[in-house]
Amino acid sequence: MKRFRSLVVSVAALVLVACGSSGGGGETEETGPVTLRFSWWGNAERAGLMQQAIDLFHSENPTITVTPSFQEFEAYWQKIATETAGGNAPDVLQTDFAYLREYADRRVLYDLKKQEGKNLDLGDLVDGLKGAGEIKGGLYGVPVGGNTWGFVYNPALYAQAGVPEPKLGWTWAEYRAGAKQITEKTGVFGSSNPIDTYYNLELQLRQEGGSLYTEEGGLGFDRARLARFLDEGKKMAEDRAALPVEKGVQIKPKHALESDLVAGSPAWDNFLDRYSKATGAELKIAPSPSDNPRVLGQYLKPALLLSVSQKSEHPAAAAKLVSFMINDPEVGRIFGANRGLPPTNAQRAAARLTGPLAAVAAYEDGLKDKLGKTPPAPPKGAGALEQAFIRINEELLYGRITVDQAVDQFFTEADETLGS
Repeated sequence: MKRFRSLVVSVAALVLVACGSSGGGGETEETGPVTLRFSWWGNAERAGLMQQAIDLFHSENPTITVTPSFQEFEAYWQKIATETAGGNAPDVLQTDFAYLREYADRRVLYDLKKQEGKNLDLGDLVDGLKGAGEIKGGLYGVPVGGNTWGFVYNPALYAQAGVPEPKLGWTWAEYRAGAKQITEKTGVFGSSNPIDTYYNLELQLRQEGGSLYTEEGGLGFDRARLARFLDEGKKMAEDRAALPVEKGVQIKPKHALESDLVAGSPAWDNFLDRYSKATGAELKIAPSPSDNPRVLGQYLKPALLLSVSQKSEHPAAAAKLVSFMINDPEVGRIFGANRGLPPTNAQRAAARLTGPLAAVAAYEDGLKDKLGKTPPAPPKGAGALEQAFIRINEELLYGRITVDQAVDQFFTEADETLGS
């Protein structure tokens, strides 16, 4: 993934300012026959579902023909980077939250606010996804699925250790103490290490009223705050409350929950389905711990988005396709949770979710009044910086560098990555 993200950045750097010129079509609905190119990433299963949705769209919009194209994730972004650099992007393209700002800043994407209320209906988006995809007053992506952070855990191991199950209102101290007790009582490590990902840092920052990135695209925290976060993770490792780094590295790309090595782990809620399928244990999901009883810190993150090319000759028709994909109840039934939980109330009501996915839907429904506003799309280079965070913290947990050295390395890479 690290190699791929570097490739995306280097190829995307070829995008010309000319790509920002206006498309050839008008802003209003067109009456004649229109053909739209529509590209997304996914596997053969998603392609089959997408074709059903496209056929349904065409049956209701016979003058609009959609030509589909899909690739696996890496190949897709390589192709999109090349096509946008050449001014030949598809009319409608699937985008990722981590790269949305980069492509919007390069003027590759069309401002869908020009279509809102005309060919694009955003009125039924679930509350947490309203405003997602907005950058500097423009709308450059519309979410077609969403998920939120949480804590996936094995209730049997909590019971065996005599530790209360996680629930809304539990604290970080309770999380750490419980993880340590589980390790001592069961021989299974209480948790993965929270410093394995910077989304746990983001969670704590939001609980404190801060953010991972500023509106201007810089880091939203200082060296002392990062050092405190890393110290907490290092202590959990020393107390054997968290999975040792070498065990986690040995099983990659599998997760420790899939290998029954931990009793719980912070994760995006849709991973409950994946982890449950991989283990024989019954898993549950709970809200994240917080030391602020009034602020949970969680938000709905767009699982993926649909965008329209600035070069599209038919932005009105493209917006109509995007609107159909997020609003039509039958599309919600077709996809279910294939792209994350559906983005609108009508589609969520139509989706037939069972097992862990039904549990995820119930989890999100129970938190809908407690979720915060989705942050702005991360700045260019955020994907590479996320991978640097993982790499540096592995070195810390292996004992090869100190906390201060880890902080220095991360801030050096952030200066180079975000400042480029």
